[in-house]
Formats: sequence, structure tokens, C-alpha cells
Amino acid sequence: MFDLTSLQSWHSDWQGKRVLVYGLGASGFSVADTLNELGCELLVLAREIDASYRDLLDVLAIKFSTNEETFAQLARDFGADFAVVSPGIKPSDALVMELSVTMPIMGDIELAWRVRDKVKAQEWILITGTNGKTTTTQLVEQMLISDGKRAVACGNIGTPVLDAVRDPNGWDFLVVEVSSFQLHYLGTVAPHVSAILNIAEDHIDWHGSLESYKAAKAKVFSGTTGSIIYNAEDIETRKLAELADVSDDSVLAVAFTRFMPTDMQVGFVEEFLVDRAFYGYRAKELPELSNLEDISQIGVVTPHLLANVAAAAAIARACDASAEAIRSAIRSFKLDKHRIEFVADRQGVLWFDDSKATNAHAADASLASFESVIWLVGGLLKGVDLRPLIEKHANRLKCAIVIGEERAEVLTNLQRFAPNCEVVEIEADDRDQIMPLAVTAAANAAEPGDVVLLAPAAASMDQFKDYADRGKRFADAVRGLK
Repeated sequence: MFDLTSLQSWHSDWQGKRVLVYGLGASGFSVADTLNELGCELLVLAREIDASYRDLLDVLAIKFSTNEETFAQLARDFGADFAVVSPGIKPSDALVMELSVTMPIMGDIELAWRVRDKVKAQEWILITGTNGKTTTTQLVEQMLISDGKRAVACGNIGTPVLDAVRDPNGWDFLVVEVSSFQLHYLGTVAPHVSAILNIAEDHIDWHGSLESYKAAKAKVFSGTTGSIIYNAEDIETRKLAELADVSDDSVLAVAFTRFMPTDMQVGFVEEFLVDRAFYGYRAKELPELSNLEDISQIGVVTPHLLANVAAAAAIARACDASAEAIRSAIRSFKLDKHRIEFVADRQGVLWFDDSKATNAHAADASLASFESVIWLVGGLLKGVDLRPLIEKHANRLKCAIVIGEERAEVLTNLQRFAPNCEVVEIEADDRDQIMPLAVTAAANAAEPGDVVLLAPAAASMDQFKDYADRGKRFADAVRGLK
């Protein structure tokens, strides 16, 4: 099997290495483009390739195929030294399993780590968790920029990490959001700071089990050189922090919390966000990093948002960002769309779009923010049981509007564990009618003082293009109500 230890730098001898690239979305193309620039010989296999990427592959003279029936034979004939697999492809995929027997496999994050010195060495921050990754990653980026550092959010957040590594101007920090899929294919890296925000059931269908999902998340701490950040209120992240295989004993373990912080924690003293980890007891007076008034400028002050802000502040402090920079970033920061986004106040009924709540953990944070809820729920459940979520919030559920192809399990759980909740099932052959019908049903059930909340606790691709499309259609339907 090919030895990857010889490929630890952009300046290593990549010329002529034969690499199979499996899967070609945005990150997959960045992999192919990078390896082509390094002089590797490539074969790209992907079930689907956008027309724009096909044109670029042709221009770069990179061989590719979308004929899945021939993938295995093409791979054998090519005889790759190693493979780079796109994060959306399951480890149980037949070709992945065959390739793993004969060659090393990596993902785009590990490849980027190996070639991170193309322009200049930069510090890496890795952030993962079941929920809150994107908001926290963006907040950290803004905090570091406010402190005068050159920082960019990348990875699972949208900008492929390989594109960031190859930026000709270079960076001081890469703030890398990493999904459990990317972590599964990750080898050894050495980030300056790493963080796990929370752990809850998600993507069980992809990983095969909750334990495999946790094991993937745990990889983010491995090799950390500066600080590992975990959630004081999440026992799973605390366990993973205790077991972390870090570089040496000088690495700090720092927790964030929504409550009163103890030593080595960042959290809230009444309405103030304070740092008791990096200032510690030596400071005569702990500086105020922010307060609830500042945080309210971001959006609805939910427990989930408070946790994300505390986590981002802890990460930024681990990178020596000042209290002033952190507060300035919080005051100017705005959430991405579809994250408990206020849509309308119609005759005393408040409408919120949290289409980004694609799992039960995220929906839990949304539901906990309101008292009397008309809940739009359903989609692709990804192997996750919604019973605990429904049972926990049964008393605040006035009505559930159930959408999605996997409705049966949702309906059964609502009937058994929220018997006092009115249930409306939305069925429509025309997908364009799903959200208008759901919104109309919600309007009929709502009274002044209620909140109508789109927090589906499920993925969207069964009936919508993605969660953003689902959220947009919801907002459009709300605005179209008569």
C-alpha cells in the first residue's frame, strides 16, 4: 500500500502520483483542481457531474466517468496510489470498501492539511458538532477579523478548504467547519484549536450507528496543539475531551457554558459573557466579553444562540482575540437565513423559519424558545427517532403540521406522546403546493399569542431542493396568506 508519509507539504514530490477522486461536488472539484496543479495523474469517478464542472475537467484534460456500472473496473485498471473521497459518499459504499483494501483513502480536509504551506503556514481551527457549527464558525471568523487577523471561514461552510489554502494572499487562521462525513475520512492533522459544540443523534443512516457517529466527531480533537473546546453542559463532548489524543500535556481543555463559568470556562455571569479560562484568577477583574443586549442584535436570544456565542468567544480567546474585538464582532454579526428567522407578525401570530433545523437536536433548541407552538415538522429523518423530542415538548405543542415523505413515524409518535396536540397531515402530488397547504393549515390553527415554527427536525431533499428552498417557500407562503 502506498506510503503517504512522503506527501506532507505542497513542495513534496506529488508529480506523477496516480490519484482516484471519487465524487465531484464543490469540494471534489477543488480536490481535482489542486491535485492537477500538483502534477498528479487523475481519474474522477462521480455519479453526477454538473455541466460547468464537466467543462472544466475537459479544459484541464482530467479523465472522468459518470457510468457507475464501470467504476470498479475503471478503478482497478487505473491502479491509483491513493484515493480522495468526497464527504457525501458513505463508508459502506461498495467502491469505497473495495478501494480501502488496496490503497489509502483521505478526504479534502486531510489533503488541504498536507498542502497548507503553499502560500504561508496558517493556524487551523476545527469546529464540529451536531448543531451550531456554521453560526459558531462564522462568529469566530468575525471575531478574529475584528482583532486584525486575516481569517476565513471554510470547509463544510461553503468555501472548500483547498480553495482557502491556495489563496495567493495567504491567511493567519483558517476557521474550518467540519462535518461528521469529513471527519470520517480524516487522518492526522494538528489544529491550533479544535471544538466540539454538542453531540446528539444525527446521520445514523450514514454512519451506521451512534457510536460510529461519535467516533467520527472525536477525531476533531486529535493532534490539537493549543486548546480543545467542549460543552460543559454536554456530557458526550466532555467525555471526548477527557479522552482526546492531543499533542502534549500543555494543551488546554476549556469549556463553554450558558451558565456561571467555573475555572477554565467561558460563560455567563447574569447578563454578562465572561472568560474564566484565559484570563483566569490572575485578573483583578474579569473583562466583559459581551452581554445579552449585544447578543440580541444577532437574533432571537435562544439557549442555542447563547451556547454558540460562548463557544465562539472561547475559541477566539484561545487565539488571543481581545475582549473588545469579540464584543464588536457580536454586535455586528447577523445569522444566516433560515435559522430561527423572524418572518412575520400576522394578527398577533408570530411566524419563524428555522428550516436549518434538520435534526432533532436543532429542533429541540427552537421549540424550547417558545411556549405555544404550531409546529411544521417532517422530511427525511436520517434514521433518528423523534420520540424523545416530541415527548419533551408535548405540552407546548398546540398543533403539528406534518410534511415530508417519512410521515408515518412522525404521526405515530405524535399520537402516542403528544395526545393533546392537534395533528394535520399534508399530502400533495404537486410539490409546489406542499408549503402553501401547510402554511394555510397552520394559520387556521393559530390564535394571537401562538408561534408558527418551521423546525422540521428532518432533512429536506424528499420534497425540496434543500433546507434553504424549504425555508424560502415557507416564507413566501406566509407572505401570501390572505
